[in-house]
Amino acid sequence: MYSPLRKDFVSLTLGEQHSHSYTNGKHRRQSCWRRWKQLSRLQRSLILFLLAFLLICGIFSYPSLSEQWRALSDDSVKGGWDEMEHQGLQPIPPGLVPKDVPGVVQEEPPELQRLNVPILPKPQGLKKPPSKRGPPALQKRGNMSDWQVKDREEPAIRRDEDQETETKTVISWRGAMIEAEQGTEPQPSAHAKEGGGPAEVEGANPLQPVSVKPVDRVEAVREAFRHAWKGYKAFAWGHDELKPISKTHGEWFGLGLTLIDALDTMWILDLKEEFEEAKRWVEKELSFTKNVDVNLFESTIRILGGLLSTYHLTGDSLFLDKAKDIGSRLMPAFNTPSKIPFSDVNIGKGIAHPPRWTTDSTVAEVTSIQLEFRELSRLTQDPEYQKAVDEVMRQVHRLDGKHDGLVPMFINTNSGKFTHRGVFTLGARADSYYEYLLKQWLQGGKKEPELLEDYLQAVEGVKKNLLRQTSPSKLVFVGELSHGRLNPKMDHLVCFLPGTLALGAHNGLPADHMDLAMQLMETCHQMYVQMETGLSPEIAHFNLQNHNGRDVDVKPADRHNLLRPETVESLFYMYRFTQDSKYRDWGWEILQSFNKYTRVPSGGYTSIGNVRDPVNPGPRDKMESFFLGETLKYLFLLFSDDPELISLDKYVFNTEAHPLPIWPSDS
Repeated sequence: MYSPLRKDFVSLTLGEQHSHSYTNGKHRRQSCWRRWKQLSRLQRSLILFLLAFLLICGIFSYPSLSEQWRALSDDSVKGGWDEMEHQGLQPIPPGLVPKDVPGVVQEEPPELQRLNVPILPKPQGLKKPPSKRGPPALQKRGNMSDWQVKDREEPAIRRDEDQETETKTVISWRGAMIEAEQGTEPQPSAHAKEGGGPAEVEGANPLQPVSVKPVDRVEAVREAFRHAWKGYKAFAWGHDELKPISKTHGEWFGLGLTLIDALDTMWILDLKEEFEEAKRWVEKELSFTKNVDVNLFESTIRILGGLLSTYHLTGDSLFLDKAKDIGSRLMPAFNTPSKIPFSDVNIGKGIAHPPRWTTDSTVAEVTSIQLEFRELSRLTQDPEYQKAVDEVMRQVHRLDGKHDGLVPMFINTNSGKFTHRGVFTLGARADSYYEYLLKQWLQGGKKEPELLEDYLQAVEGVKKNLLRQTSPSKLVFVGELSHGRLNPKMDHLVCFLPGTLALGAHNGLPADHMDLAMQLMETCHQMYVQMETGLSPEIAHFNLQNHNGRDVDVKPADRHNLLRPETVESLFYMYRFTQDSKYRDWGWEILQSFNKYTRVPSGGYTSIGNVRDPVNPGPRDKMESFFLGETLKYLFLLFSDDPELISLDKYVFNTEAHPLPIWPSDS
């Protein structure tokens, strides 16, 4: 049934003569109320919520209210300052209070530090980085990779905040080391010139500057080691190598190479807690009974050398027992027709063999195991170890095929003769032969003249055949000789040579060896500073003609950096013998570049693929064991003020930076 039709009425109210306005307010109010009542409860709640939200926003955005609240706040602050003045205290004006820097502990009140900090101009803006994954801790500000952002829980120091703590040591989550300026005082007008100084405030008492300690470089190396060890312990404990980006491990021999290589480094750096946990692993987990092939050279210099060194530093027989075990298992390598050892040994089965593709061994590998086996014979009173390695040196000493004391790169294990003749280098496959000539002579108390004879003849051969100068800067470098033609190519490995030459000069060899060492040290330094990342490539090519204004060129395939130690090794020797602080400064620059471009936030350091690209150096996701065994050890010794810490008159370093004692004269 339909409802009756509804009739609407219009009410008219006639006012007085001059009142002609129309009003229907009562009906309109009733109509709005009726419509409101017709809405559901949910709709009414939403409308009320929106109205309340708009009201609150209006209150907070209303300028006059904001001004009134600010005025009230200022009055309260002023009142507090008046009370302080009444008590004889002078407040610090707000403009002089610097921001707090997260992760940095202030040793002095921040208000005082602000006045003693030189103000640097702000860096130019950086372009927005491409949206691709970058290497660990490699990017400058504005160029952070995706996975770096994920690790922001570590302390972050922004570039604009660096200006407020410029004289303090800061290690950021990216690893960038920020060093206090040393030896210079800020000029009185420096702040005014750059517009960065605090403004004079009427009524404010001048504050006295507070001196801030310069950066502790030794402690910075300890921190770098702890960071690398953190990654190894978390992701690769007991394995050969850390893959810091993928947070996993890599295996070569399965013998904990990084841990053993780092044992004596931890002892030298006085990291006793880390050392003790590594020692427990060696005692309970390290076993050489595995059915695995190992490289004779690498396992000798890293494992045998590391265990012998740690034994001498600690006096703990655990390490000598382990050294005896691995040393005896490597001896089958010398069972060849020529007594030139095979390159590979199965330490579980006691079987040695050459590589599958050749019967040759490299000259560097068979002539750079002598320090370790000679020392093992001295400690065990078993002459067989020294007899085997001395026989190798005697054969090489007599061999034909040398060129002014320079040796080819390969030697055949069957015939005992050099192969691939005509190519001479101080880089890969030959480098440590020359190093061990001098160091064996020193180890044995300078009693083996044939070793010294071969070394001196080789140095003269280098000067005669391999030395050249670049254009335009006349850097002296060591090239490679290939069938009478010089190739202006120098491996980073060759940067061991300045330190070796300096060591010889320190022990009475010709003074011009030190002159050459200084020249080559400058060249190795330039291999770092002329790269955009401040890190050297694996191989550099030098310009003999000035065609592009550069001394150093790097081919795309050679632009990687493996965290190698050779340059900082030579810097250590050069500083020990000259006390020239520039060598320390150069080493510090290298450590800063390692921290800036290779440090991984979650722990560890990574080799990189392109030292010419600071935006994306291309991490290779591998931390070689020698970074802990050599690179950081030499940096620590470089910065240490204790000349008796591994005295070079008492110890000789093997080619993996493991110090072994120089034998007493009655040995």
